[in-house]
Amino acid sequence: MKLVMVFMLASIPICCYASGSGCNAMDNLIAQTIDGNVTLEEYHEVVKSYTAFPYDETAVEKFKQCFNDQSEETLTNFAVMEVIINYPFLHYIAIHT
Repeated sequence: MKLVMVFMLASIPICCYASGSGCNAMDNLIAQTIDGNVTLEEYHEVVKSYTAFPYDETAVEKFKQCFNDQSEETLTNFAVMEVIINYPFLHYIAIHT
């Protein structure tokens, strides 16, 4: 099950770059994942193009439920961490100004 999740997450950037859309799909997926207000049904609609098999859907449900079980503070901190990882120059500017 964990291996399926790794492959799913690894395929998202490849799909983004292959389609020429930049990383809008990945940004949307991350935003939907860390949004505690998004239900599992809504999340399935977002990730349905990445889940081809029934066991993928089970893994996605468990993955999303992990985020739904977190506090708002934890989700906010995760969003900040995601920005720092993806845009390190913003972190550098914030520290040095």
